[in-house]
Amino acid sequence: MARAPDRVAPYPPAKRRRRWWGIPRMTVKLVVLLAVLVGVCVPAAAATAFWTLIKADVPGTLPTDRNPRVRSMPTTVYDAAGNPITQFREFELTVPTRPEDLPQILKDAVVAVEDRNFWSHDGVDPEAIVRAALTNFEEGDTVEGGSTITQQYVKNTYTTGERNLSRKLREALLASRLERELTKDQILFRYLTSIYFGDGAYGVGAAAESYFRKPVSELTASEAAMLAGTIASPNNYGPRGNAEVAEARRIQSLRAMRDQGYLTPTEFRAAREEHIWYAPFGDPPGPATVVHAPPQNDVATIHPYFVDYVRRYLVARFDHETLYRGGLRVETTLDPRLQLLAQQSVSRTLDGTAPPLEMSLVTIDPATGHVKAMVGGRDFAQSQVNLALGGTLGVQPGSSFKAFVLASAFERGITPDDRYPAPPSITLDDCTGQCTISNAEPGNGGEEDLRQATAHSVNTVFAQLIQDVGPQNVAELAHRLGVRSIDPETTQYGVSLALGAYETSPLEMAAGYSVFANHGARAAASPILRVLDHEGRVLMDNTAPQGEQVLDAAVADTVTSLLGGVITGGTGRAADIGRPAAGKTGTAQEHRAAWFVGYTPQLSTAVWMGYSDVPRPLYGIKGEARVFGGGFPAETWADFMRNALAGQPALDFPAPGPLPTPVPQAPVASQTPVTAAPFVPEPGAPMTPGQVTADCGGPCDRTPTLGEP
Repeated sequence: MARAPDRVAPYPPAKRRRRWWGIPRMTVKLVVLLAVLVGVCVPAAAATAFWTLIKADVPGTLPTDRNPRVRSMPTTVYDAAGNPITQFREFELTVPTRPEDLPQILKDAVVAVEDRNFWSHDGVDPEAIVRAALTNFEEGDTVEGGSTITQQYVKNTYTTGERNLSRKLREALLASRLERELTKDQILFRYLTSIYFGDGAYGVGAAAESYFRKPVSELTASEAAMLAGTIASPNNYGPRGNAEVAEARRIQSLRAMRDQGYLTPTEFRAAREEHIWYAPFGDPPGPATVVHAPPQNDVATIHPYFVDYVRRYLVARFDHETLYRGGLRVETTLDPRLQLLAQQSVSRTLDGTAPPLEMSLVTIDPATGHVKAMVGGRDFAQSQVNLALGGTLGVQPGSSFKAFVLASAFERGITPDDRYPAPPSITLDDCTGQCTISNAEPGNGGEEDLRQATAHSVNTVFAQLIQDVGPQNVAELAHRLGVRSIDPETTQYGVSLALGAYETSPLEMAAGYSVFANHGARAAASPILRVLDHEGRVLMDNTAPQGEQVLDAAVADTVTSLLGGVITGGTGRAADIGRPAAGKTGTAQEHRAAWFVGYTPQLSTAVWMGYSDVPRPLYGIKGEARVFGGGFPAETWADFMRNALAGQPALDFPAPGPLPTPVPQAPVASQTPVTAAPFVPEPGAPMTPGQVTADCGGPCDRTPTLGEP
């Protein structure tokens, strides 16, 4: 028996009727309906004959109900030496669910979102077909389907997946027959206990356990709305990895429930404000679902952060079925020897400390872009936040970002010998007004050339330099070199960009510096060598990537010569490994993070140190009053690079050639002369290299979206 909503909202919100080219919506609706009818009914004889054939092919009784899922093949991931390191797979088990387990609020949510006329139609809903046609016509794309819940269940259970008229007609016939043989509640129960909800969860019982760690019978209105919102596209709308989209879908589902009378306005407001907790990615309790789990071998336990990177990389390039059920062979760039050395170097530095203090290390082959090792934190079992990818919000690179300011300056005719005033503190015009920047040490207040200013990380010089160059030009260069979280197309930057006051990641910094190591050629960072399907056909081949010249070689080599001075006589002396190397220290605002990013011709490596929970100053770590980039990060970098390059030749960097003739540039807006200001450190917060002493943010967006190099 059809069920109507228990409650009806007294005054549904009025919606303005849309018009197309001055034509009322009702007129368009009639035209579309007429077109549908004409398209079906005009060739009456042919249609009748075809319908008869299709009907004859439908058995007198419904086929035996069966699980619509096919047996999957796991995807196996290998390191560069051919050792298996993990599998991406799904378990095909569902949580047993009884009809009485389904709460009414869940049924209401799914009906409101997926099939508003479910309780009244006979399996096929002409109104929904017309409504979908109108919506798709309006949007110029297929954004809404007209299939009922009954049709969806039939499609998943009784028909094949081909897209043709025969299948659609057979589906409609079976749906009508199903409606005659089963009750609405039986159909809805079968549907909800078989459909896919994302992250391997088949059936609403598995979804409730997987996402919310509770039985389906205990779902709240808000949780039911979130699950209902995932059905249309589980991989895109699920809360794991798509929290913002899932939240928008939850609100959309709740509005549908309100508008159709399943929630009162008061209930809607309460559900909308409810904070939704969902379980983090990992193995759920009981026989629910597991998206990926490593094979039972010891080697896999030392690579989880790299595996996380591989998973994210492939998810962006393959659909769910192919990646988790297609039996792929994924050959990665991970060097097991370098990975072990990286983990050991980080562990030695962190020894004697405790979470939430963390470190991250990423190393890349500059010639190929192959990511050879990645440490995203001290222990994946304790924290699955991959700090090598910037964590959840990204991390500020501090003065390690100055390398990109130098490169942009050299592109525009500025030379290493150019001199700038080096006062202890200066006030400049920024995109939000005036901005005050101070050095770590007062200094003599004289002038310094760019070699000296780079070696000693003089903030006031680089603040003036970026004003001469233009912050947007620096942002464009960094983006071009692989720091994709810095995007001049979406964000307006200020002078604080010179001091790394904008979020990025160790992976992006290692990728950006690799361009300097590779004489201006960029090979995009990647964890993949090859991907093959289960029959051995190559789907992706990155064994011999083609680098792109994104920076003049003379500019890149000139930057290298200045960064070499950081190690030989500047703030990065702890990074001296007894062979030619270049790099830059970085200490983020208020000592909240410390960096060393550097390279040889063979490897580009970034090391980050900071707290993973709440940004806080790095004070009192292992007996050090304050942690600078030239301390633990530089020492960790040197320890890793020394061991990683053992036995390899000590290659020299080429001598820089003449800098290119600069291309005429549009004048930089609103340049204001530098004004010396008294050196007055903030109480309780000593100045550090790469520290901005005033907030130069505001409208200048500080949190661009992290992207892949």
